[in-house]
Amino acid sequence: MSRAIDGTKRKNRRVKILKLAKGFRGDRKSNFKPAKDAVTKALNHAYVDRHDKKSEFRKLWIARINAAVRDEGMTYSQFINGVNKAGIKLNRKALSNMAIEDPVAFKAVVEAAKKAVASK
Repeated sequence: MSRAIDGTKRKNRRVKILKLAKGFRGDRKSNFKPAKDAVTKALNHAYVDRHDKKSEFRKLWIARINAAVRDEGMTYSQFINGVNKAGIKLNRKALSNMAIEDPVAFKAVVEAAKKAVASK
Protein backbone atom coordinates (compact mmCIF):
# COMPACT_ATOMS: atom_id res chain seq x y z
CA MET A 1 0.00 0.00 0.00
CA SER A 2 1.30 3.43 -0.86
CA ARG A 3 2.17 5.99 1.78
CA ALA A 4 -0.17 8.98 2.12
CA ILE A 5 1.80 12.22 2.11
CA ASP A 6 -0.83 14.84 1.50
CA GLY A 7 -3.98 13.25 2.91
CA THR A 8 -6.51 15.23 4.88
CA LYS A 9 -6.00 13.33 8.17
CA ARG A 10 -2.28 14.10 8.15
CA LYS A 11 -2.87 17.71 7.14
CA ASN A 12 -5.57 18.23 9.76
CA ARG A 13 -3.36 16.85 12.51
CA ARG A 14 -0.53 19.17 11.49
CA VAL A 15 -2.82 22.19 11.20
CA LYS A 16 -4.19 21.50 14.69
CA ILE A 17 -0.67 21.49 16.17
CA LEU A 18 0.37 24.61 14.25
CA LYS A 19 -2.76 26.40 15.40
CA LEU A 20 -1.83 25.62 19.01
CA ALA A 21 1.69 26.92 18.31
CA LYS A 22 0.41 30.32 17.21
CA GLY A 23 2.40 33.06 18.93
CA PHE A 24 5.53 30.96 19.45
CA ARG A 25 8.86 32.30 18.21
CA GLY A 26 10.96 31.15 15.27
CA ASP A 27 10.50 27.72 13.69
CA ARG A 28 8.33 26.64 16.60
CA LYS A 29 5.35 28.46 15.09
CA SER A 30 5.64 27.35 11.47
CA ASN A 31 7.49 24.04 11.23
CA PHE A 32 5.63 20.95 12.39
CA LYS A 33 8.45 19.07 14.15
CA PRO A 34 9.60 21.91 16.44
CA ALA A 35 5.99 23.04 16.90
CA LYS A 36 4.94 19.56 18.01
CA ASP A 37 7.62 19.52 20.73
CA ALA A 38 6.86 23.08 21.83
CA VAL A 39 3.11 22.49 22.01
CA THR A 40 3.57 19.25 23.98
CA LYS A 41 5.80 21.04 26.48
CA ALA A 42 3.46 24.04 26.71
CA LEU A 43 0.42 21.86 27.35
CA ASN A 44 2.33 19.93 30.01
CA HIS A 45 3.33 23.17 31.75
CA ALA A 46 -0.28 24.39 31.57
CA TYR A 47 -1.50 21.19 33.22
CA VAL A 48 1.07 21.33 36.02
CA ASP A 49 0.58 25.05 36.64
CA ARG A 50 -3.18 24.68 36.95
CA HIS A 51 -2.52 22.49 39.97
CA ASP A 52 0.31 24.69 41.32
CA LYS A 53 -1.98 27.72 41.13
CA LYS A 54 -4.04 26.38 44.00
CA SER A 55 -1.10 26.19 46.40
CA GLU A 56 0.24 29.57 45.22
CA PHE A 57 -3.04 31.26 46.07
CA ARG A 58 -3.17 29.52 49.46
CA LYS A 59 0.33 30.87 50.20
CA LEU A 60 -0.81 34.35 49.20
CA TRP A 61 -3.88 34.20 51.46
CA ILE A 62 -1.76 32.99 54.38
CA ALA A 63 0.74 35.82 53.87
CA ARG A 64 -2.05 38.41 53.78
CA ILE A 65 -3.71 36.99 56.92
CA ASN A 66 -0.36 36.87 58.70
CA ALA A 67 0.35 40.53 57.87
CA ALA A 68 -3.10 41.64 59.03
CA VAL A 69 -3.00 39.57 62.23
CA ARG A 70 0.46 40.81 63.22
CA ASP A 71 -0.93 44.36 63.26
CA GLU A 72 -3.32 43.08 65.95
CA GLY A 73 -0.49 41.56 68.01
CA MET A 74 -0.88 37.86 67.12
CA THR A 75 0.94 35.41 64.93
CA TYR A 76 -0.72 33.50 62.10
CA SER A 77 -0.55 30.16 63.90
CA GLN A 78 -2.03 31.59 67.11
CA PHE A 79 -4.80 33.20 65.06
CA ILE A 80 -5.70 30.00 63.19
CA ASN A 81 -5.66 28.08 66.47
CA GLY A 82 -7.99 30.67 68.01
CA VAL A 83 -10.31 30.66 65.00
CA ASN A 84 -10.62 26.88 65.20
CA LYS A 85 -11.23 26.93 68.96
CA ALA A 86 -13.83 29.69 68.55
CA GLY A 87 -15.64 27.57 65.98
CA ILE A 88 -15.40 30.17 63.22
CA LYS A 89 -15.89 28.37 59.91
CA LEU A 90 -14.19 30.77 57.48
CA ASN A 91 -11.60 29.58 55.02
CA ARG A 92 -8.32 31.36 54.34
CA LYS A 93 -9.59 32.99 51.16
CA ALA A 94 -12.52 34.55 52.99
CA LEU A 95 -10.32 35.67 55.89
CA SER A 96 -7.83 37.22 53.47
CA ASN A 97 -10.56 39.13 51.62
CA MET A 98 -12.06 40.23 54.92
CA ALA A 99 -8.70 41.56 56.11
CA ILE A 100 -8.42 43.68 52.94
CA GLU A 101 -12.01 44.74 52.30
CA ASP A 102 -13.58 44.84 55.78
CA PRO A 103 -10.95 45.49 58.47
CA VAL A 104 -13.58 46.13 61.16
CA ALA A 105 -15.13 42.68 60.75
CA PHE A 106 -11.66 41.12 60.59
CA LYS A 107 -10.75 42.83 63.84
CA ALA A 108 -13.85 41.27 65.44
CA VAL A 109 -12.73 37.83 64.25
CA VAL A 110 -9.25 38.47 65.68
CA GLU A 111 -10.76 39.46 69.02
CA ALA A 112 -12.88 36.30 69.06
CA ALA A 113 -9.78 34.26 68.29
CA LYS A 114 -7.86 35.97 71.10
CA LYS A 115 -10.65 35.20 73.58
CA ALA A 116 -10.78 31.56 72.46
CA VAL A 117 -7.01 31.16 72.87
CA ALA A 118 -7.05 32.83 76.31
CA SER A 119 -9.99 30.81 77.65
CA LYS A 120 -8.84 27.34 76.62
